[in-house]
Amino acid sequence: MARWTHLIRFIAKEDHLVHLGQLVDTTRDVGKDTFEGLEVKAYLINGTIFHGTVTDVIYTVERLLSPVSAEDCNYIRCLGLNYHDHAKEGGFALPQVPILFTKPRAALADPYPATINIPKCAQDGTSDYEGELCAVIGKTGRDISEEDALDYVLGYTASNDVSARQLQLLTAQWSFSKGLDGSCPLGPVLVSPEAIPDPQTLSIKTLYNDKVVQDGHTKDMIFDLRKQISYLSQGTTLEAGTIFLTGTPAGIGYFKDPRVVLQDGDDIRVKIEKIGTLVNNVRYDTR
Repeated sequence: MARWTHLIRFIAKEDHLVHLGQLVDTTRDVGKDTFEGLEVKAYLINGTIFHGTVTDVIYTVERLLSPVSAEDCNYIRCLGLNYHDHAKEGGFALPQVPILFTKPRAALADPYPATINIPKCAQDGTSDYEGELCAVIGKTGRDISEEDALDYVLGYTASNDVSARQLQLLTAQWSFSKGLDGSCPLGPVLVSPEAIPDPQTLSIKTLYNDKVVQDGHTKDMIFDLRKQISYLSQGTTLEAGTIFLTGTPAGIGYFKDPRVVLQDGDDIRVKIEKIGTLVNNVRYDTR
C-alpha cells in the first residue's frame, strides 16, 4: 500500500499491544469517535513513524495514544506569542523574532481516556489551556531555508500547551511553568503533508466544557511554519523527531473576564481542521 497519510498510535483490541496504524476511514474525527465509544479501524503499519509500511492487516483501536512516543521525540520546541490576535488580547508588542521555550519529553501525554494531570504546585487557580498546531520534523537538518522548510515536516497533529500561569509570571523563562509532567498532550492523529500541503490554511478551536473559547486560524501566525523552521535551524541541528508547538490564538483563559481555569473533572478539546479533535479530561493530582 502507499505511504501513510493519517497515522495513529494505539493499543489494539485484538492483542492488547501498541501498534502504528493508517486510519481506514480518514474522513472521521478519530479523537471524537474514540471519546464517544465508536469503533475505529486502522491498517497496521510495520516500522516506525519515520519509515513505516502500510499493510492490509486491519486492527481495531482499543485505546488511542499520542502519535509520537517519548522514544521517538528528542526535543519539544515551542513558540510563544505567535498569533496576531493573541498578542492583541494581551496588549503585547509583536516580537521581532520567534520566542522559543521548550518542554521535556516527560510532558508528552495521550488523548482521551488519558487525562491532563495538574500537579499540586499548579493547583492554584491559574492552570490554563493553549490549543496549538503541532508539527513533527521527519528528517534531520540544519540551516534550512524557508523554501525547503516544509520538506522536513513528517506530519501535523493537535496539541495543548497546558500552562501554570502563576509559575509562568514569576520568571521570564517559561520552560518550567509550561513543562510540567503531562503538559503536552498530542493527537489524535498525525496527518502527512500530502494531506495538508499548506499548514497555514487551518482553522483551530479550543472547547472548554463544550464551549468554544478559542477560535482562530493558522494564517494569523506572526511567524509561519516555514519561518519557524528556518530561523530555529540556524546553526542548530533539528533532529528527526523534534516537535514544534507553533503558538496559540486568542482566547486563553487567563485573559478572559471572568478568567477560565482548568478545574478537576473539566473537559478540554483542541479541534483543528483536517486533523480532528484532541480530547482530554482534567484531573488534579492528589500526591
